[in-house]
Parts: sequence; structure tokens; C-alpha cells
Amino acid sequence: PNLSIKPVSKITASNFLQVGITTYGGGLWHTWFDRDLTVAGRVLVKQGDKFESKLVDLQRPILRIPTLAIHLDRSVHEGFKFNNETNLLPVLATSLKAQLEKSSGSSTSHHSVLLELLAGEIGCKVDDIQNFELSIADSQPAAIGGALNEFIFSPRIDNLLMSFCSTTALIQSLTKESLENDSRVRMVILFDHEEIGSRSTNGAMGPLLLDTFHRINGAFVSKDLDVSLSVRTSLSNSFLVSADMAHAVHPNYAVKHESNHRPEIHGGPVIKYHVEQRYATTIQTALAIKHIAKTHNIPIQEFVVRNDSPCGSTIGPILAAGCGIKTVDLGNPQLSMHSIREMCGTDDVGHCLNLFVAFFNEITQIDQHMQFDN
Repeated sequence: PNLSIKPVSKITASNFLQVGITTYGGGLWHTWFDRDLTVAGRVLVKQGDKFESKLVDLQRPILRIPTLAIHLDRSVHEGFKFNNETNLLPVLATSLKAQLEKSSGSSTSHHSVLLELLAGEIGCKVDDIQNFELSIADSQPAAIGGALNEFIFSPRIDNLLMSFCSTTALIQSLTKESLENDSRVRMVILFDHEEIGSRSTNGAMGPLLLDTFHRINGAFVSKDLDVSLSVRTSLSNSFLVSADMAHAVHPNYAVKHESNHRPEIHGGPVIKYHVEQRYATTIQTALAIKHIAKTHNIPIQEFVVRNDSPCGSTIGPILAAGCGIKTVDLGNPQLSMHSIREMCGTDDVGHCLNLFVAFFNEITQIDQHMQFDN
């Protein structure tokens, strides 16, 4: 979850230049106050008679959402309450300073000072900027922390860490010997919009996975044969790891976890279960992961949510139901999920990498030995 800049973001209040934002996903928005913020994303630029997409990351603090001083709001001790539309607006500059600066362009939609920063980073004129898709981001870099350097403090651990582990493990698994003994295609797919339901072209409910299966199978199937039959066979023979971060037990809120399912940091990847299919793990898919982990001495944990607590979900159930792929939901344990700064353990990165590399190398053989009637 993060804050995204609105199509028309130009706001001025009490001689401050502010940026209109919209909330994306279910963030812990109170953690965004009093943070040094920047912007990053994609800008569409006119280059001659063509339009090009440019990635931009300003990498310095240009925005801040200041809290109200306690002297002006004593009720804050009863709970920090704010309105997402009116109180969550970042400050960009003062009107006085902005007027003193020379402007190379004007816009009715966005403050010139913001456009000038973007143009300077990209290396174009302000008038060349046609549109953009920008997110607000924490400007503080990730850090290794804790007295024993055992924690990772970073924005967006959920779900960049699982994306990193998946892609890195795929690359590490591509040895000549391993590929020669594998009849399956290995791949990692990173979907967009998981935090808002995945119903988009780039989300898990979009056509990307099935289109990928069709194109791969089309490369191997004779043109006079029906590729759809090959696709259905491939889907039923496939094994999907839905890799999304998991909830570690919180030392100050341990009661929020079911007493027998309290994943710990450094305890290894967490297999997630839910009988109402908020997670897509089955006993068969969990067994395959446990077998791999046991073979390689990789610690594994298990998680179910309390009966009196709501449960999140992942893209696992979407893909399992939509494509019929055997699926397991798992992820590394973390704290502060959906905060602007999240926290996880360093050891678990290695555990997850080892598990995923072994999965890519061995799941074909293991899956062939797991024959169940239903």
C-alpha cells in the first residue's frame, strides 16, 4: 500500500503548496506522518513526434505530512484520528519560496515546482511531460538493524522480499545439470495490484498467466493440433508457490495469534492455511514443501488465523480457482505489515532462497511421486 498522486494534484492552503493524493490499498496511514517522503514512478514524455515512458525516482525528501502539535489537539492521547482526504496531504513547498523561483512552465493540474523536479531528473523540458503515474515513497533507505544486526528495516518488504527471493532463486537454480533433468518450464510471475484485489490487466485476475501458458505450449505443439488441450494438461501438471509475506508473532500483541500457530522471525518460511480458502494451501501441496524443507534442513513454520479474527488473502486462491493449478501459500514472517517501514529477519531470507532453489530443482520429481486419488 502507498499514496499515489492524483491526476490533478495542485492544492494550495495557508500559503503552502500541497500535493493531492489518493490511498492505494489498506495501509497503516498513520505511519506516513512526519516521514521524509519522495516520489517515484513513471512519466510519459514527448520526444519529437514520439511519446516515451521514463522511470523516475527523485531519491531525496521533497514532501512531508506533518502532524498537528499536541498543544492544538489534546485529544490525540485518546487516539490519533485523521481524515484521509483532508489531513493526509503532503506539503511540497511554501508559496513564498515557490514564487521567488523561476518557473520554466505552467500547469493547471500540478505545481510547477513538482514538474520542474521531474523534468530535471529526466532531462527534459517541463512542457515535454505529458502525464505521469507517481507514488509517494519513504526516502529513507532500507537498513540492517537490531543490536545483533539481525533485522531488515525497510519500506515495502511486503511483497518485494518474496519477489526478490523468487527471481534470485530461479536464476540460481538454472544450472546445466538441473535443467537437463527437468521436463518442466520454470518461471516466476510478478503480478501488480494484489493489494487492491488483483482485478486488472496486470493483476492475477488478468490474462497474463494463461497467455503465458498458451505461448509456451504453442512453441512446442504442432500447428495442426489443438494447443488448448496441451495448456489444460500443463496447468494440471503445474505446481504454484504463491509467495507473499506472512505475519510473525508480535511480542506486544501475541494474543492476536492462535496459540499453536505463532510464526517467529528466523523460524523459516511460513505455510499458510485457511479452510475457507483465503489461502490456497492443501495438505498435498503443503506436504511437497515440507518434504523439500526436511531434505535440505530448512526450517518451516505453519500459520492459521484465529477464529475470531479476519483473514487476509493472496493471489493463491485466485490462480488456483481460475487455472486449476496445485497451489501452496507461503511467505517469510514479518512485523509491521503495511506500515511505511516494515521489519523482518535476515536469516529468513537465506532460508527462503534455499527453499525456492530446491523447489525449482526438485518439484518435478517430487510431484511425480505424489499420486493421490483426489
